[in-house]
Amino acid sequence: MVAETKLYDSLSIKPESTQDEIKKAYRKAALKWHPDKNKDNPAASEKFKEVSQAYEILSDPEKRKVYDQYGLEFLLRGGREAPQPGPGGSGGMPFEGGMPAGFNMGGMGGMPGGTRTFHYSTGGGGNGGFNFSDPGSIFSEFFKQGGAAMGDDDDIFASFGGGGMGGRSSGGGGAGGFGGSRGSRYKESNGGPRHRAPTPEVTTVERPLPVTLEELFKGTKKKMKIRRKTFDPTGKRSMEEKTLEIDIKPGYKVGTKIKFKGVGDQEEGGTQDMHFIINEKEHPLFKREGDDLRATIEIDLKEALTGWSRTISTIDGRQIKPSAGGPTQPGHEITYPELGMPKSKKPSERGNMIVQVKVKFPTSLTPAQKTRLKEIL
Repeated sequence: MVAETKLYDSLSIKPESTQDEIKKAYRKAALKWHPDKNKDNPAASEKFKEVSQAYEILSDPEKRKVYDQYGLEFLLRGGREAPQPGPGGSGGMPFEGGMPAGFNMGGMGGMPGGTRTFHYSTGGGGNGGFNFSDPGSIFSEFFKQGGAAMGDDDDIFASFGGGGMGGRSSGGGGAGGFGGSRGSRYKESNGGPRHRAPTPEVTTVERPLPVTLEELFKGTKKKMKIRRKTFDPTGKRSMEEKTLEIDIKPGYKVGTKIKFKGVGDQEEGGTQDMHFIINEKEHPLFKREGDDLRATIEIDLKEALTGWSRTISTIDGRQIKPSAGGPTQPGHEITYPELGMPKSKKPSERGNMIVQVKVKFPTSLTPAQKTRLKEIL
């Protein structure tokens, strides 16, 4: 038998509910009453505050034990000894003189049972009593501790918890610090002053962008269709398709980030940014080294000793003919200036094209071939 059921009633659960049931009830109620989803309903902020503060007590086994035994008034006033029964007997309120500062109950005048409404603020009872945390902080910690992984509407709650609470600073006013702002977070000592903690920024989503070497040489524009989570005018979670045009400049290198602001999922603190990161596709001939391009050609031992010639294409389609009269050492390089990649900061300038020679040696020789080579060399 509990002293009162006000906090359980606010979460629409029974006093014998388990911790998992309490978490699920808070999750459902927080989604229903969150101010960001009820911008046209001023009462939603107060309801959100009530369910958050009810969860703060009931999710803590020690606070819940005190609450179940003596009631919220005793907890808010910081009582250290069991209160004596009031005029109403064992079911009466543990203190006379009305509810403590910051707490107001209507309906049945504070007697347990029956229908009643209640409202309380973050001010607490003072004099060593319990101080409620800011509702935004309670909400944030819930997700930080894995609350977003519960239930079957994870895509909805991901908007609040996917990257932490959003990045807007708090203006302080309104119910529980939600007046005109979102995502306020506080730390507090037991009975002491609350200190504002920094709110995290809106998350950034990074995606690889595969590009060919020819596209990086000439520059190109790519259209990328994305799907993002948004809220419709009624506050319902929905999916939206959006097409982005990505401008790839000549000479961009691997790792270059092309940034779009405010085009991703809508979160608690705003809308996600998206960064597309250049990822160079493998080329059949060239390997890029900064602004230079390296090509490798293979010749056999006979060519290495007596001379060779090849025809290869440059990155812009021209034909060149590297050659040597021999002997050619393994690893020999021929450099062609200004036939490499354009320099991103100076597009009129280019790096070099380097042709490296790889000599293919025979895997075996007959005795007669060895003798002949010894005579020649």
